[in-house]
Amino acid sequence: MDISAKNVVVITGAGSGLGRTFARALAAAGWSVALIGRRLDRLEETLEGLDPVGDHLPLVCDIADPAAVSLAFDQLISHYGRLDLLVNNAGVPGPTGQLDTVGFEAWEQTLATNLTGTFLCTQQAFAWMSAHGGGRIINNGSIAAHAPRSGTAAYAASKAAVASLTVSTALDGRAYGITATELDIGNAQTDLLGSFTGDEPMFDATEAARLLVTVAALPTGVSVDRVTVTAAGMPYLGRG
Repeated sequence: MDISAKNVVVITGAGSGLGRTFARALAAAGWSVALIGRRLDRLEETLEGLDPVGDHLPLVCDIADPAAVSLAFDQLISHYGRLDLLVNNAGVPGPTGQLDTVGFEAWEQTLATNLTGTFLCTQQAFAWMSAHGGGRIINNGSIAAHAPRSGTAAYAASKAAVASLTVSTALDGRAYGITATELDIGNAQTDLLGSFTGDEPMFDATEAARLLVTVAALPTGVSVDRVTVTAAGMPYLGRG
């Protein structure tokens, strides 16, 4: 399949943080960008920063709501007639503190966004891609999926589940030309990640976006199963 003709991406959590950074990088690389988020004003702020101006589409949607996700993807396909890349980026940090202090509602809210939302969007994209020659799905994971910090049980558990979902997506997608990538990011400078990191080294989130654009530009016959990018010197390897 000709990657030059495949240029429509939908990004969740596109109203701020890494989602906004990813949107800017992909737009600059020539993609038409559909932006999913819960607040139209934040999506419009992202749109204003996309250069060059192109056929970009804001979609207000709570990704934990199956009906809302289905409607958003229907609108996306109706507008573009195609979908080549899904970036599951939306995520929340969840509650912090010792495991026995985590409230059930906070636990559920974390999994609803980080895991259920990723599943619902993947399901919609997979259904379309499997019927139209394939595509690529990139999940914004976390090094917390494999080396969690203490006091972040809900977030770490949700990201570990996303890691497993990514593998399942890749396996189920083999017959259809669908690839899935787990993009694990450590200490990119965003509001979300900054809430965990204290005085640890950080790195510019645009570097993570540059890596994502590289993976996105590959033909679907090339799979990047998992890639990790961190701030040099952060306490990741051997962390427990």
